[in-house]
Amino acid sequence: MNFQLTKTEFIQYLNCPESLWLLKNKPNDYPKEAPSLFLQKLIKEGYEVEEFAKKLFPNGKDLPEKADPDFTEKQLNTDAKIFFQPSFKTSKNVFARIDVLEKLEDGSFHIYEVKSSTKIKDDQKHNHLKDACFQKYVLQECGYNVSGVSMMHLNKDYIKNGEINAREIIKTKEVSEKIKDLYPMVVKDIEDALHFINRSSINESECSCRYNTRSNHCLSFNYFNKNIPDYSIYEIINIRAKRINELLNMGCNCISDIPSDYNLNSKQKLQVASAKQNTPIIDQASISKSLNELEFPLHFIDYETYTNAIPQVNQFGPQKHLVFQVSIHTMLANGDLSHFEWLGNKMELPTDMLQKMKQFTGLTGTFISWHASFERDRNKEMMAMHPEYKQYLDYINTQMYDLEVLFKEPYIDYRFRGSSSIKKVLPIICPHLNYNALEVQNGTMAMDTWGRMMLDPDFDESIEHTRKELLEYCKLDTFAMVELYRFLMEL
Repeated sequence: MNFQLTKTEFIQYLNCPESLWLLKNKPNDYPKEAPSLFLQKLIKEGYEVEEFAKKLFPNGKDLPEKADPDFTEKQLNTDAKIFFQPSFKTSKNVFARIDVLEKLEDGSFHIYEVKSSTKIKDDQKHNHLKDACFQKYVLQECGYNVSGVSMMHLNKDYIKNGEINAREIIKTKEVSEKIKDLYPMVVKDIEDALHFINRSSINESECSCRYNTRSNHCLSFNYFNKNIPDYSIYEIINIRAKRINELLNMGCNCISDIPSDYNLNSKQKLQVASAKQNTPIIDQASISKSLNELEFPLHFIDYETYTNAIPQVNQFGPQKHLVFQVSIHTMLANGDLSHFEWLGNKMELPTDMLQKMKQFTGLTGTFISWHASFERDRNKEMMAMHPEYKQYLDYINTQMYDLEVLFKEPYIDYRFRGSSSIKKVLPIICPHLNYNALEVQNGTMAMDTWGRMMLDPDFDESIEHTRKELLEYCKLDTFAMVELYRFLMEL
């Protein structure tokens, strides 16, 4: 069998060859997983950016969606010079669909790759230059001369002010010279990928991801690496690939297998000790000292934000955060609790939110968040857009305490799986609180739900019910911090 290879599949091969082999050769064994909301968002935004890129080519010819290579070939023989979404397939079954293709006077072609990012990426997971090399390879294998390659991406300095101008929001950079040195290596990788996916069998006892950090594991990691135990070495806090390789070579798969004299940092050693003792490691004195220094009232605060490749609100640029929701639980020194919440009903600056927040909290006490850098950054951005609230927002930032830091070293529990995310900590410390019982269960779902409610003309869900669920989610975020604070104070 001669399997087809697409650009997306090629990138998957570069990250984990075995994963792609499984997808091609044993599709029934490949993990079935619907695209995440985040991935769906990226795909949707990619289409939006492509539409703006097309505006830079007013005479471009839009080929039908999913038109086959034979149709493309016929179109290339017309008088048209610019083609959107032409497709090509080599004799070896390598397939590519080009975002924008320009036919030059000398008969050669210029490829334009459109990206929804604000820069050209060259990391392992998102190597835009390798994407471009792949597209060039397919065209040249089909007998076309590619004389130039350019990347089109969003202008990070663009600020929306009325109608969006495509020439201002889209930047075009020629990368022909940049990919020249990379191209031979990519060609070899493509040939290797074709050979690999068409092999009749491979070693299915492990995959290449076995030697990578957890964030770089493929979707089929558990299929290939069945001997990896629960609470594995991949869950060690901030562990690097070098350490993973060393531990695997030592025969250590589980955290509790790691020798006590192995070279780890202080946080990692505490996590190992927690796993071996099957109990949390707690620096109670440090926690008490830190919390006792906080000034009442305590305002537990959490923002939800909306981002989009194409800005929807004036004063915003690509991928910038619009605060559309806030929850604040305020605790007095006697333990009394009050709650404030706000949820936007328009895609607009949150001026009303800031006014009502200030009325609720005043410039008093300590603001407590989880992963405080996020709230601080949003406050800095809102200061620039709402100078009348600069004093208030600056007060919040200077009086901000990050509750997450206590679960990075003073309180270590191996059951957090190397994470200090509130979604990992809460089920262990406060199992009576459960995000899974909510319809909106995380920040990505909140952003997607609110964004669709604001922008999708076909949104057919109950607005009242949707708002209620969004409020319940954000409310749990801040109440979770309240309960974790109370737990730590009672140690």
